[in-house]
Amino acid sequence: MAFIYYVTQIQFEFGAVQLLKQECERVGITRPLIVTDPGVKAAGVLQKALDALPGLTVAVFDQTPSNPTEAAVRAAVQMYKAQGCDGLIAVGGGSAIDCAKGIAIAATHEGPLTHYATIEGGSPRITERAAPLIAVPTTSGTGSEVARGAIIIVDDHRKLGFHSWNLVPKTAICDPELTLGLPPMLTAATGMDAIAHCMETFMSAAFNPPADGIALDGLTRGWANIEQATHNGSDRDARLHMMSASMQGAMAFQKGLGAVHSLSHSLGGVNPRLHHGTLNAMFLPAVVRFNAQAESVQKEKRLERMAHAMGLASAGDIPEAIRDMNARLGLPTGLAAMGVNEAMFDNIIQGAMADHCHKTNPRIATPEEYRDMLAQSL
Repeated sequence: MAFIYYVTQIQFEFGAVQLLKQECERVGITRPLIVTDPGVKAAGVLQKALDALPGLTVAVFDQTPSNPTEAAVRAAVQMYKAQGCDGLIAVGGGSAIDCAKGIAIAATHEGPLTHYATIEGGSPRITERAAPLIAVPTTSGTGSEVARGAIIIVDDHRKLGFHSWNLVPKTAICDPELTLGLPPMLTAATGMDAIAHCMETFMSAAFNPPADGIALDGLTRGWANIEQATHNGSDRDARLHMMSASMQGAMAFQKGLGAVHSLSHSLGGVNPRLHHGTLNAMFLPAVVRFNAQAESVQKEKRLERMAHAMGLASAGDIPEAIRDMNARLGLPTGLAAMGVNEAMFDNIIQGAMADHCHKTNPRIATPEEYRDMLAQSL
């Protein structure tokens, strides 16, 4: 049975951050905890959010790590409770938004965070008690502002997914203006993350035509604008289309992701310093080749349709086009350039096989097939 569900209220426009207080009032948040990171604070974006909240008592947790951790969630929950907060505002990229989702669970539910992880059967345990969340993305990558999931590194070093419709932000405030100062390499890495989301969800075998349409349009926008956004970050039109591509990729998440994310989630747990979007960019060519043989991909000509959206002559051009794009954006040439070696493969494969995205790839990979994809991506 197909389950198709879109629930997030989205404010999408330049200057939308000014609507933050209005959205707090609509949602019923009177004492928010803002969840952000040192980079967003240093860039002055946090102050823009604070300026948009006159008259409200606001607490700030600004220590979200680049890959959110259970330890960071605990520290923020202590602040949330000590300050008597009644809701959350995430200001940042996917890390801040995912961290806020972890806080939404841990501040209102008993027991360790792992109890609520998807692969631990925890999704049904996340109830409507989860703290209300407003998300203000400052990058165009994860799309977590419209998604039901969060990825958090728990205390035992696993990078786990947490999924519940109760975690979907009550409002997504998508203001492309907040991304104008994003550095080129972060623009490139987060942009390839958005493109990977559009491609993986579109390749998924699940029946969800609205999500297919959203993902394919997002791919068209992302692929056409990522270079301009990276090399001319002040281009408002390019920034708008990249933020839309990011949002659209995540709106299609309900189809499921696949082997790109199984591998990147696992490797991100092995080495948390590696950027998730960059890892997705590295794995995409090998996974597209692997998925080309999937019955659903062939039957529905999914690679041909993606190639058309990317302005390519044929489906066979996609893997090399992605490699060429990575090079033009200045991203690493492969995993080896990021410090990954074959000695790490066994741990990466073990994590990928257990990841929640493993079973929603259009072809279910064996350990040896994952090893081959890793070797291709070195």
